[in-house]
Amino acid sequence: MGSLKLQVGNQPYLLAASSYVRMNVFVLERSIKLVDEFDEHDGKNTTYAVLFDGKLPVATARLMQSKTDILSVRIGRVATLKQYRGQKCGSQVFQALEKMATKSNYKKAIVHAELTAAEFYEKLGFARCGKAYQEDETECITLTKTLD
Repeated sequence: MGSLKLQVGNQPYLLAASSYVRMNVFVLERSIKLVDEFDEHDGKNTTYAVLFDGKLPVATARLMQSKTDILSVRIGRVATLKQYRGQKCGSQVFQALEKMATKSNYKKAIVHAELTAAEFYEKLGFARCGKAYQEDETECITLTKTLD
């Protein structure tokens, strides 16, 4: 592993880099349907955090404004390539978006997480909200956090 570099923004190359990681993790590895993984939220108005090892994108997350609350953001599609897991890459991209949301005066962050990943978000200060539900044929839970 070389030196890792984090980039955040909505430039087309970050969408492409994020898509590369998500394609590998969610579609190829986890067998999530392509049509479910890439949706109407992927585009020029979505902010992505991507962690690069040289030219290789290795971890990603995306940030969107909540549809129901203008003071809330939703952070999702957090993914890390298999060979980079356990090195806090997912935490880095997630926390970069959380920091950006806080600086932009958002008051709350929301995550729709796979139930198996809920503990990851709880370690980042999120709390479970409500009951588990099905999303893209996977059991999920919503977690929230008040931003400072």
